[in-house]
Amino acid sequence: MGGRPSSPLDKQQRQHLRDQMDTLLRNFLPCYRGQLAASVLRQISRELGPQEPAGSQLLRSKKLPRVREHRGPLTQLRGHPPRWQPIFCVLRGDGRLEWFSHKEEYENGNRPLGSTALTGYTLLTSQREYLYLLDALCPASLGDHTQEEPDSLLEVPVRFPLFLQHPFRRHLCFSAATREAQHAWRLALQGGIRLRGTVLQRSQAPAARAFLDAVRLYRQHQGHFGDDDVTLGSDAEVLTAVLMREQLPALRAQTLPGLQGAGRARAWAWTELLEAVHAAVLAGASAGLCAFQPEKDELLASLEKTIRPDVDQLLRLRARVAGRMRTDIKGPLESCLRQHVDLQLPRVAQTLLDTVEALLKVVRTLLAQGMDRLSGHLRQSPSGTRLRREVYSFGEMPWDLALMQTCYRETERSRGRLGQLAAPFGFLGMQSLVFAAQDLAQQLMADAVATFLQLADQCLTTTLNCDQAAQRLERVRGRVLKKFESDSGLAQRRFIRSWGLCIFLPFVLSQLEPSCRKELPEFEGDVLAVGSQALTTEGIYEDVIRGCLLQRIDRELKKALGANDVSCTLDGCLEVPWEQEEADEETEAEREGATCPGQPGSGAQIQPRGPPSSRETLHS
Repeated sequence: MGGRPSSPLDKQQRQHLRDQMDTLLRNFLPCYRGQLAASVLRQISRELGPQEPAGSQLLRSKKLPRVREHRGPLTQLRGHPPRWQPIFCVLRGDGRLEWFSHKEEYENGNRPLGSTALTGYTLLTSQREYLYLLDALCPASLGDHTQEEPDSLLEVPVRFPLFLQHPFRRHLCFSAATREAQHAWRLALQGGIRLRGTVLQRSQAPAARAFLDAVRLYRQHQGHFGDDDVTLGSDAEVLTAVLMREQLPALRAQTLPGLQGAGRARAWAWTELLEAVHAAVLAGASAGLCAFQPEKDELLASLEKTIRPDVDQLLRLRARVAGRMRTDIKGPLESCLRQHVDLQLPRVAQTLLDTVEALLKVVRTLLAQGMDRLSGHLRQSPSGTRLRREVYSFGEMPWDLALMQTCYRETERSRGRLGQLAAPFGFLGMQSLVFAAQDLAQQLMADAVATFLQLADQCLTTTLNCDQAAQRLERVRGRVLKKFESDSGLAQRRFIRSWGLCIFLPFVLSQLEPSCRKELPEFEGDVLAVGSQALTTEGIYEDVIRGCLLQRIDRELKKALGANDVSCTLDGCLEVPWEQEEADEETEAEREGATCPGQPGSGAQIQPRGPPSSRETLHS
């Protein structure tokens, strides 16, 4: 896979990459099929099992997560040789970035010079930090900078840079004209990166959960137990990242020696080669998953018909096997938990709790301030036009990146400490964890805003004067804040349980691999006898370990919440898909992509919505 990075991959190279993806899919799809069956069984058992005693109090917002479209002039480092050139850049509401040669090209609907889905990128606004990263890409060329031409790459200082770095793609280097423009673009790009990255994690659909579980199991079979950020993005993008990580060492060994240039120019050429490889791999993953889509749809329909009539028998068998298995592995499991997990779990749980509490405290403050502003404007008897504008602004609070940044900042503050606590357990998914916390804050804000607007519409009439209407809004404000407190408590406990499992479960599985996995074949006969792929010994084995871990996490949560919170401890966040003492993770998302994954990011279609219709009673 050598050759000049500026040239397209030749036919043989592209065929090699297609073959690699075909091999990955052949190994991955059987695991995916099994997880689809397990996910359907879990969903049915949840429907038939005890319902949560304390459900959500807030109305669910019907708005899809999005970013506000952002556009404006920038300069971009591009061309051969690379040089700074003016462009007009547009960030779409679905998190896709496009750039045009002129503003008129965009306004006329012409094709962009280039575009990219922001999945997997990291944004840097420091030229020194970016150059350090660029130097590290080709360490053999360190110290060569003095031999480069006077116009060497990024030699001239950039005042307001925006560097988009990707581990498997060409870097995108932009520069804004002012610090204010740089700040606005930074917020917009960070929002787009998060939106694209958490498309699967936000979905509650069985297929999305099954896909993520299948990726985790596939990687465990490859010997990779630690959780990381490989699952950010759509299904095709995730499989692309998995294969790129597998192939990267060989790719570096085969191609780096043949790259032309020195120093940073050589590193830049390396990222251009990665772009071509990534595009070819992504095309193969998209085509493979698109070809699998009809089979997946048929399989899901078939599983629903075959599992639902036999669900009681399946659950009884599962409980019987799980009980025997729990007895067999109890000794090694308890030893592992006492020696490793119990020492760090209190600090991890408390740090997660502190992080989410601080985050949701800021959300509550912003929500209260927004409701107060609406009441204040109503008392002032403003014009209908001005009040409509205020209602629209209030409805847009969850998508106001500058406003929500004050919440998101809380998660960044604890990233380092959490990372240090989790790293010894092989957990390297801090970006996923931070994104999930930020998604949680945005969703709760969106639900609270939707609830306030609906309750206000129900209680206000055109016969009320402004003071009377404001008084009623005050009562609505109190109701919404109470509902928010209930939902935020439930959400933070779910978050801590879910991410506690992400941190500790892969580690415990890896520690028990040599001793306990060899005991699984003795249970195979009982499981196979039922004739359903919804049950596997490996799945039951992981559920047993998950249940034991959740008991410990719940115990730490009860300690941290204190005696005053006994009435709303963990009952409200327990799911009981299998049996009373076990639970499963739950995502906080609200949608599933329904399109074929033929395009990058197609796990879901995210479209920006227009302004919400204004309430007549608030406009009087």
